[in-house]
Amino acid sequence: MLIGGGNRIAVQSMTNTDTLDVEATYEQLKRLQIAGCDIARIAVSSNEEIKACRAYVGKFDMPLVADIQFDYRLAVQCAEIGFDKIRFNPGNIGDESKVKTLVDACKANGVPIRIGVNTGSLEREFKALHKSDALVESALKHVRMLERFGFYDIVISVKSSDVKTTVEAYRKLHDRTDYPLHLGVTESGADERGVVRSAIGIGALLIDGIGDTLRVSLSGDPVKEVEAAKLILQESGIDKNYCEIISCPTCSRCKYDLKSVVDELKAATKDIKTRVKVAVMGCVVNGPGEAEGADFGVAGGGNGKAALFVDGNVVQTINTSEIVPTVLRLIDGKVSSGN
Repeated sequence: MLIGGGNRIAVQSMTNTDTLDVEATYEQLKRLQIAGCDIARIAVSSNEEIKACRAYVGKFDMPLVADIQFDYRLAVQCAEIGFDKIRFNPGNIGDESKVKTLVDACKANGVPIRIGVNTGSLEREFKALHKSDALVESALKHVRMLERFGFYDIVISVKSSDVKTTVEAYRKLHDRTDYPLHLGVTESGADERGVVRSAIGIGALLIDGIGDTLRVSLSGDPVKEVEAAKLILQESGIDKNYCEIISCPTCSRCKYDLKSVVDELKAATKDIKTRVKVAVMGCVVNGPGEAEGADFGVAGGGNGKAALFVDGNVVQTINTSEIVPTVLRLIDGKVSSGN
């Protein structure tokens, strides 16, 4: 899989099972692949874990990345056994001779390197700088080190748990390098807050045209990371191949169960991979205007009736009980025709 250069933005995640537990880790990797994960990362911390990784490497359609924190020798072995990329924090590897040994192994095996810099592991020499500047300077320092060894197959990340710092760092880095950037807000948390924090940071950068691959870092099931990443790509306008449903927040003018209609349509269209936009509006006050850009739309009119829109034009009045089957027929027709 190619990252950068105008290629599709890749969704990444990371296993959180015990790497030595082959059955659990293999099963989690399989779940990630089914969920649509493009690249999966595995923490490798010992020789025993490298042996376990032989059960994963080459067994999936998605590339696997070895996450190394301290021992460069583990990174060398991971490059040699077939991992598709090595992620390491240069500040944790040690002197340049160790980095060169890793670079030589990656060159020999055609393995890219992601330089992963976090605010929690910045070198002392950068501590006096503003956090976003420190992230950038640290990353570029290690890029230059790899370049001195003639290595250029590089991806960079500069993550913070602070959203503003993260966004500032990536914007600055984007202005100073053409290497692919791996986006993410590190330690973003769990559940709704973690998703929102990641969506603000990653989404802001994507809308700026920054980023080539991303991970939503959430505490818990990594499949949730993939699901959140897909939503961020869709709502940032990057991934348009899905059924988008917009709906109004409703007020007392809405005289039908709009939420149930939306829920039914979402459930029925979740697997669609074609660009379709549907508007479900509570009344005709804003309905026609909001539905103008939709392929199909409805607006409640009271007395159990709703106006049906196609390409922004009212085509007929239907019973509110007919909204879901009518709209689904229209969607099916559009998907089947490929238009």
